[in-house]
Amino acid sequence: MKTLQTEHLTKRFLGLVAVNDVSFSLDAGEILGIIGPNGAGKTTFIHLVSGILMPTSGKVLFKGRDVSYAPAHERARMGIARTFQLIHPLENLTVLENVMIGAVFSRRQSLREARRSAEGICESLQLGDLGRDTASLSILEIKKMEIARALANGPEVLFLDEVMAGLNADETRQMISMVKAIAKERGLAVGVVEHVMGVIRELTERVIVLESGELIAEGPYSEVSKNPRVIEAYLGGAA
Repeated sequence: MKTLQTEHLTKRFLGLVAVNDVSFSLDAGEILGIIGPNGAGKTTFIHLVSGILMPTSGKVLFKGRDVSYAPAHERARMGIARTFQLIHPLENLTVLENVMIGAVFSRRQSLREARRSAEGICESLQLGDLGRDTASLSILEIKKMEIARALANGPEVLFLDEVMAGLNADETRQMISMVKAIAKERGLAVGVVEHVMGVIRELTERVIVLESGELIAEGPYSEVSKNPRVIEAYLGGAA
């Protein structure tokens, strides 16, 4: 049984079909790349899987259970977590308190348990000085904190929405290593939305490509990057 599946997932906004008949699967320990041009439906797809949006038709299955119309907070408690392109830390809380939020509200841990969980997660991500105000964090630290907040939910599935954006080359390499370690050590099913093809090539084991809401290709990056339709739609001739 796959950890996460979608079957013919579709989302319409009046006359616009943002996600059109997308079926895919994601298993424990796997890192899947989700690529496509701007407006392809990548973030809408994650919204549908995580429960921020409800589908017009089709299904989202989590460990065989139909969760298509379960709200986002219920899916978070089941084990589906995600990060966001635009990160909004709780500015009146410390780094540690920001991470604790997930453990308190999704896992319903006590404050003592949540603190212990959050400290362990931050240590594993090499995120230190946890008593700081979030305004003092670097871009890399902000992104690590966002991932830590998602991990505090205790997920089995984690979607990362452009977590490499804005990082320099060294920071990107660090983030790639960290995501690989998270998937391996925690046995998570990880979906990565990313525009930098070098990251997708190095990080992922399998790729799905969306164009105008449709899944147009699936497979290892080495194969997908040579697909004429993918090259035309997104890669611009560069594999």
